[in-house]
Amino acid sequence: MRIFEDLRSGLTPAVEELHQSWDEGRSAPLRGRELLAEAATAAVFIAVAVAFAVLLPADRAFDAPLAATLLATYTLLARVHFPIGYGFTIPTQLVLVPMLFLVPLGAVPLLVAAGMLLSGLPEYLNGERHPTRAIAAVGDSWHAVGPVAVLAAIGIAAPELAHWPVLLAALAAQVAVDNGVAAVRDRAGLGIPLKLQPSLFGWVTLVDVLLSPVGLIAAMAAVAEPYAALLVLPLAALLLVFALERGARVRQAIELSRAYRGTTLLLSDVLEEDDEYTGFHSRSVVSLSVAVADAMGLSSKQRRNVEFGALLHDVGKIAIPKEIINKPGPLTDDEWLVIKTHTVEGQKMLDRVGGLLSEVGQIVRSSHERWDGSGYPDGLSGDEIPVESSIVSCCDAFNAMTTDRSYRAAMSLDEALAELRANSGSQFAPRVVEALDRVISEDPLAAGARGPRVAVAA
Repeated sequence: MRIFEDLRSGLTPAVEELHQSWDEGRSAPLRGRELLAEAATAAVFIAVAVAFAVLLPADRAFDAPLAATLLATYTLLARVHFPIGYGFTIPTQLVLVPMLFLVPLGAVPLLVAAGMLLSGLPEYLNGERHPTRAIAAVGDSWHAVGPVAVLAAIGIAAPELAHWPVLLAALAAQVAVDNGVAAVRDRAGLGIPLKLQPSLFGWVTLVDVLLSPVGLIAAMAAVAEPYAALLVLPLAALLLVFALERGARVRQAIELSRAYRGTTLLLSDVLEEDDEYTGFHSRSVVSLSVAVADAMGLSSKQRRNVEFGALLHDVGKIAIPKEIINKPGPLTDDEWLVIKTHTVEGQKMLDRVGGLLSEVGQIVRSSHERWDGSGYPDGLSGDEIPVESSIVSCCDAFNAMTTDRSYRAAMSLDEALAELRANSGSQFAPRVVEALDRVISEDPLAAGARGPRVAVAA
């Protein structure tokens, strides 16, 4: 059973952005295309579920007390939210499997939908979740349709190991229907491309698959004693403990990440206050660097490091005398030696903060290394240079070339790109130049705005 948090962007977003979106979105009503997609998904599900309830033959008697017990158990399990990857999953597989063999098959989808609705009742009543989001809860019940259809078509009535091919087919149908419907509804309602769905649904599918054998054991025990299905509750309680602990760790990680981001922005503000152009230049480099990181398919961690590294790559200039930073015209050799210390000074500053920013400090230190090894401060070459530093270096140079300076006018985009290509493999990493070229060619506005005043480059 899958429920994903509200994914507002197409590519892999930061965890804190997902949780913020989820927290803010739950209390807001469904609107626009999202409302239409969820309403259509729920309407089709209800039509299918009612058709199953009416048309499928009753292969076993409907035991109202047992059905109510299974419904209550499903409701409880649906409230156990276990954070994974980009969302959370719920361990309802533990009771769904017994339910398939203890109540009439046609009644299972409706019972599952009732359980999903009841599980959110406390949030609906206290205002944490908007009532219109009950529509989405109905749409989250599609996972029950696949196994019911397979078991009804083949006609097995007991959970026996001899029927393992059918049981596997039922599980496969559950995964296929659940993920298929979810992919279409997320594409229609949230604009998430279909090609991204496999990576988003992988964790939830894995959890369902791993819990299915436990649910099957409970179903086999329930053949002799129907209420033996309740024996899954201690395991569910254990999963709840783990879920609470993991949720606390996720919240702590989010708070720490926000603290790092706040520190980064504060340092950037200090840099801009110290020297307006340097601060503006650093901010201008950020958006282009992140676009290049996306074009290169970097991981979310690398993308974050590129963002922070680009924002802080010149933070060490705070320690450089202002008469050098603001000198109108070329620098002397001695002045260049002083300027070249700014990457080391930047790393020292970030090391004092520690944690994540120490990692960013290494990117800052290497942001003026050259692909051929003639850069500074360590003379790194080729793949010895962190890819994040190579991106920042290339985007930094491109921004400098397309910005007016005291000793020359800004180059055009075509001229700057030609300069990058000419220095690909010597000053710049070839694959970074290729990615930046693609980004600018597809969207010239990604180059960013020109600086507010002239200044010396470093």
